[in-house]
Amino acid sequence: MKKLIQPIALAAILAASGAVQAQVVLKLGYATSATSHYGVGSTAFCDEMEKGTQGRYKCQQFPSSALGGEREQIEAVQLGTQDIVNTSTGPLGNFVPEVKIVDIPFLFRDYDHARKVMDGPIGQDLQKKMEAKGLINLAWTENGFRHMTNSKRAINQASDASGLKMRTMENKVHMDGYKTFGILPTPMAFPELFTALQQGTVDGQENPIPVILASKFSQVQKHLSLTGHVYSPAALIISPAVWNKLSAADKAVFTAAAKKGAAAQRKKVNDDENTGIAQLKSEGMLVVEKVNGESFRKAVAPAYAAFAKEMGADKIAAIQAVK
Repeated sequence: MKKLIQPIALAAILAASGAVQAQVVLKLGYATSATSHYGVGSTAFCDEMEKGTQGRYKCQQFPSSALGGEREQIEAVQLGTQDIVNTSTGPLGNFVPEVKIVDIPFLFRDYDHARKVMDGPIGQDLQKKMEAKGLINLAWTENGFRHMTNSKRAINQASDASGLKMRTMENKVHMDGYKTFGILPTPMAFPELFTALQQGTVDGQENPIPVILASKFSQVQKHLSLTGHVYSPAALIISPAVWNKLSAADKAVFTAAAKKGAAAQRKKVNDDENTGIAQLKSEGMLVVEKVNGESFRKAVAPAYAAFAKEMGADKIAAIQAVK
């Protein structure tokens, strides 16, 4: 009988001392579907994190804005009522003004340039600014280069966008930039967008190909123009309420897992960019693949003076100089 009691007693002592840790389930939310680039990146992070902590931590994912729009989710993570969010930087500038700089139109040349900036000293500095505002960015994930869709007409050059009522993110930098194209920017939370397009409340929207695919916008939009007017980074942000309780070893596991998640998310963006145009065409969208990029750059040039004043011409130049 004694032999049976001893292991049970030992387990009780260990549990009382905290040596046996109960499993912690973390709530992770994002705006798009579970099969989207956000879903792919989040799943890679969660799998790696659960494995690295021997199952002591695991995720419960809430895709498709189940926990609210991106702005609401960032706020919930800041407050500690949500554990993790995988979000675009669009609404992040409302919490951390310094992040607004990455949303300037035509700032990044291509994916290679954008990723080098976000993974280098500039991106690391922005992460520190986020930390000061109660948002721990584990890794820069990705949303992708944004393109325009609408239900009215083909957009070949900047003047073709004039007069279109376009849903934009709740982001002043985007809105100020798009006004230079003659667009009538209409800020709206992402969960409301599909219905607004369906009902004609707005004529169009702008998002990366992975979002256009995952959201099935081809059902409510006829025209797609590959404007690539803004690179949209994303961030995997954990609440300080969770982060500050982690051991140094677990923090290292979470950070390494986030890098794996970011790599998986970026790969999905690449894959969607490579195959998505053909898919959207097959779904009936009319695609302008070669827009007059110079007309857009010329149109947005006056807004750069305001961006330089607000964010620092030197900081903009530093991003542009990254090779």
